[in-house]
Amino acid sequence: MDANAVKSDLVLILDFGSQYTHLITRRIRSLSIFSLCISGTSPLEAITSLNPRVVILSGGPHSVHTPDSPSFPPGFPEWAEANGVVVLGICYGLQLIVQRLGGEVRAGEKQEYGRMEIGVEKSAALYGSKRVGDRQLVWMSHGDEVARLPDGFEVVARSQQGAVAAVENRVKRFYGLQYHPEVTHSPEGMETLRYFLFEVCGINAGWKMENVMDEEIKVIKGTVGPEDHVICALSGGVDSTVAATLVHKAIGDRLHCIFVDNGLLRYKERERVMETFESDLHLPVTCVDATDQFLSKLKGVVDPETKRKIIGKEFISIFDDFAQELEQKLGKRPSYLVQGTLYPDVIESCPPPGSGRTHSHTIKSHHNVGGLPKDMKLKLIEPLKLLFKDEVRQLGRILNVPEPFLKRHPFPGPGLAVRVLGDVTQGNALDILRQVDEIFIQSIKDAGLYDSIWQAFAVFLPVRSVGVQGDQRTHSHVVALRAVTSQDGMTADWYYFEHKFLDDVSRKICNSVRGVNRVVQDITSKPPSTIEWE
Repeated sequence: MDANAVKSDLVLILDFGSQYTHLITRRIRSLSIFSLCISGTSPLEAITSLNPRVVILSGGPHSVHTPDSPSFPPGFPEWAEANGVVVLGICYGLQLIVQRLGGEVRAGEKQEYGRMEIGVEKSAALYGSKRVGDRQLVWMSHGDEVARLPDGFEVVARSQQGAVAAVENRVKRFYGLQYHPEVTHSPEGMETLRYFLFEVCGINAGWKMENVMDEEIKVIKGTVGPEDHVICALSGGVDSTVAATLVHKAIGDRLHCIFVDNGLLRYKERERVMETFESDLHLPVTCVDATDQFLSKLKGVVDPETKRKIIGKEFISIFDDFAQELEQKLGKRPSYLVQGTLYPDVIESCPPPGSGRTHSHTIKSHHNVGGLPKDMKLKLIEPLKLLFKDEVRQLGRILNVPEPFLKRHPFPGPGLAVRVLGDVTQGNALDILRQVDEIFIQSIKDAGLYDSIWQAFAVFLPVRSVGVQGDQRTHSHVVALRAVTSQDGMTADWYYFEHKFLDDVSRKICNSVRGVNRVVQDITSKPPSTIEWE
């Protein structure tokens, strides 16, 4: 998707490292407004080339007083004012506006974290019809505070402790909130964002998934030449399937899909997925059994990052071999590789602003955003890279992808390799995990809980536990169950199962899966953990 296609009403978020930055993007898109997030330290040319109507400066963990604190580029305020671009600073973003435009920010005498009450001090563009004295709960997270405003700015709301909570300069069209309106802990935050974008900024709610589909088809046709052929790596997940269906709609039979059985799939995954591809989606798919190739390379490997790199390298090797076979068959080598990369993959593979790093995090190193070799012969097509998971599902419905398939829980590219902690080839770890996972997922479906959970899976732990089974002492394996709720995978909470459900599942696993005598549940949110164990 080309951001320039919707640039007339683009809301651009400059990311300064807040854990909530992605939520700003999601909240704005939920209003049918297109939003993009880029690094807060991007050069001015990168910002101006997108021609945004509104720029939001995110929060962040930094202090404007430290020498290496990240900031918007020189000339940004002048460019925004000269071009009528509305600017909103949130938390650290507000402090940047104040400090860079001639005001003063100092260490707060009383730091404010968590839920706080603020009150409107005067009629404000930010708060619409709210009256002076009206109060609301918001989510604060700051140690510094505004001590003196730049010329032309005024305070329009304060916290209970007297700290500046909101500021405005209606002439320059610069606004600031010291709290986070994007989080659910600020109950009226969405109302504030909605009023700000529609009434203050005059943005139109015209961004629809149908527009995304039409635009992507146009981009794909413009990228892939009329004689070019394309390979699509199908994983069996929602993302790659929607990407393949979209590309197939654009170029037809010049798309050649490949599904690789790497020996790290779930119970009967290969059979179930291939049936869906052939019977429901009518996609041209070649299935390659590369179990021995992958497992031989993974033998003895325990480090999760090394596993990911090995798996990524083997996938590309198989794709290259597939391309050579197609070249012999077609008389022309395929030029492109389609992948179902999503926006969270891109976001989580970017270095945090102010970190001093220019390389990517290794959170998503199995994706093309961090795990593909530099000498890869195929050029990438990533038609979903600006979309979140729920948006991909919306797109899939428009493309008539079957609903049960769209509702499938996400499955990682490295498969069970990141759910077996340790050597995946040791003993019968993979077989045990497949059986445990199948019992867990089927139990969730039988209880009618599957659609209420964003992702659920089992994990094989590299420990043994003493147990008693069949009147005998056993020394068997421990497995963990994880289920989370989430909107886009960027943050997640663990799912609260009823005790009876957990009791039933635990009994089924221990009674049915030979080699397991203990079941535990993971009750950690993201953050601090990730969703997968690794």
